[in-house]
Amino acid sequence: MYSEKVMEHFHNPRNVGEIEDADGIGEVGNPRCGDIMKMYLKIEDDIIVDVKFKTFGCGSAIASSSMATELIKGKTIEEAMNITNKAVAKALDGLPPIKMHCSVLAEQAIKSALLDYSKKNGVHIEGLENFDPTEDAHDHH
Repeated sequence: MYSEKVMEHFHNPRNVGEIEDADGIGEVGNPRCGDIMKMYLKIEDDIIVDVKFKTFGCGSAIASSSMATELIKGKTIEEAMNITNKAVAKALDGLPPIKMHCSVLAEQAIKSALLDYSKKNGVHIEGLENFDPTEDAHDHH
């Protein structure tokens, strides 16, 4: 059912917690299935130097957020912007179709935190112009 990587990130999620003086905080959620993700970014010179997350949700949601934080840590904002839900799912060796929305939420959490950072710092981030963090992850099938 679930890949070993999903189970591994579910049992030992990376980067759990919060960053007190985070440069960007994104919260996305899906009230329908009860998954909520909160992502904290620490950004220096366009590099995501630290990232933490808190996720309330199923194992796939936790694994997706954990993997997403691993994928963007140490990366530039531009690189983080290019991380799609498919990349998250692929890094986890796949998710069951019914759980794909969890990887979409992880992508949205990253973008939502970057949007917060861009607003707080008056920085323009390419590709965030049309991002709507309130979009329902289930609409992306």
